[in-house]
Amino acid sequence: MVNTSSTHCSIMADRLSQLQDAVNMQAENLFNSIGCLFTSAPPCSFDKSGKTPSQNDNPEDMTEHKRVFATLIARNAKDIDALIESLPSEDSSAELQTASMRLLEQEGEDAALRLQRGIEQGDKLLEEINRALTEIANTQLAINRITDASQGDAIKI
Repeated sequence: MVNTSSTHCSIMADRLSQLQDAVNMQAENLFNSIGCLFTSAPPCSFDKSGKTPSQNDNPEDMTEHKRVFATLIARNAKDIDALIESLPSEDSSAELQTASMRLLEQEGEDAALRLQRGIEQGDKLLEEINRALTEIANTQLAINRITDASQGDAIKI
């Protein structure tokens, strides 16, 4: 019998691992895109003069990087959404837990019945063993009496 509770937990753990990997990848993409912005963005002044520094000499170099990072970030965000949607909802988790509990209760009742039958069989075997031991002891005593009686007759002069 397949344990649905452990299967459900395994699927849930797998989904959570995938979600963690996707979130880590998204963080890496954001970090790299910020790095690209940092290296390619023109410096700006924080003084109140309003002067703007000159633009980067070759803005075309970074255009492809910007497009790649934007695509990666958007795709990864969709992957994260899909993984979150694939996680079981709280309601289904409660339903699955209830079904798992019912299954476990039934398995426990079946095991208790098997145990009770085993105990009854063990008690019967114990009674048979005790009867056999009693018979063996009685037979041994009878043999000892016969041996003692036969030796007693031979020793008497």
